[in-house]
Amino acid sequence: MAHSLATLRPHPEALRLKPRSSTIAMSHTPTGPSLAVVGVTGAVGREFLSVLSDRSFPYRSIRLLASHRSAGKHLTFDGHDHVIEELKEQSFDGVDIALFSAGGSVSKEYGPIAVEKGCVVVDNSSAFRMVEGVPLVIPEVNPEAVEGIRVGSGKGVLIANPNCSTIICLMAVTPLHRRAKVKRMVVSTYQAASGAGAAAMEELELQTREVLEGKPPTCNIFKQQYAFNLFSHNAPILPNGYNEEEMKMVKETRKIWNDPDVKLTATCIRVPVMRAHAESVNIQFENPLDEETAKEILKKSPGVVVIDDRESNLFPTPLEVSYKDDVAVGRIRQDVSQDDNHGLDLFVCGDQIRKGAALNAVQIAELLL
Repeated sequence: MAHSLATLRPHPEALRLKPRSSTIAMSHTPTGPSLAVVGVTGAVGREFLSVLSDRSFPYRSIRLLASHRSAGKHLTFDGHDHVIEELKEQSFDGVDIALFSAGGSVSKEYGPIAVEKGCVVVDNSSAFRMVEGVPLVIPEVNPEAVEGIRVGSGKGVLIANPNCSTIICLMAVTPLHRRAKVKRMVVSTYQAASGAGAAAMEELELQTREVLEGKPPTCNIFKQQYAFNLFSHNAPILPNGYNEEEMKMVKETRKIWNDPDVKLTATCIRVPVMRAHAESVNIQFENPLDEETAKEILKKSPGVVVIDDRESNLFPTPLEVSYKDDVAVGRIRQDVSQDDNHGLDLFVCGDQIRKGAALNAVQIAELLL
């Protein structure tokens, strides 16, 4: 449900980026499913454990899987010491649910292996999103896509987690789409370092110190200075002039909404923010929808919080949604370039690592219990 402005805004101490504790408590139960987390040492992999703990996800056993470089390291959670295992074919023997976030190549190699062993795979990479027959799911948007799939049935299946920008956008727009039917969207994204992984987050922090000290910035992850700068998203440019990130939003939205005719154009920008994305969304509707009705719809939408205080000029920011589950929506206003209440503008912010990745995947798994 929507929350008040006061409950979303963090205490000043919470604004400081703090390392996550390595001790995680989850809901251990002998009747729960067996879990595997693939890519557990990455930013999203670590967040998988945090979200599983926060939501008391039931489990009877868990395997923490990563590359050979991380194998043998120890992680303590739920009062027990666990050794990170090297990812191998036999890693999925007896596993009911595997949460993958180790990159597309790993997913393509090991996802089908896990499915063959009867495992339900929820994959955070782009490897299978547009594959016909593979559900692409945001639980608040299209839970019907996994109807009939159940953990423990012995039948393996692949389920894809959408792109983070698509998730954050559609969390805000889908409730309005249900009311007035979206005809066209124009989206501009302002994407955080976390979307490029833990190494990019570390490099942004390093570059910030270097630039402030008058040193040349270290540019290993990106080809140009990131600190105190912004640039077009680093995804490869396609023949049509769009980059891969932008076309992901176009194609994924059509699949999730099951609407090949909806029109969407996107411009994706990388900004020097640590872990939460922001998006400017302009919407054209087939049917009229005024801004006050839109606000009321969004306030009642699960996983959405409205921050729209015009008098105080307070609206969503990436900082205040960091480490939060809800997607924040503000700047809700009638598009003056469209007649008869057929257009709205929104500004949306969401934590890229949580709702944009780990939380959404865990929510998918919850649908299957």
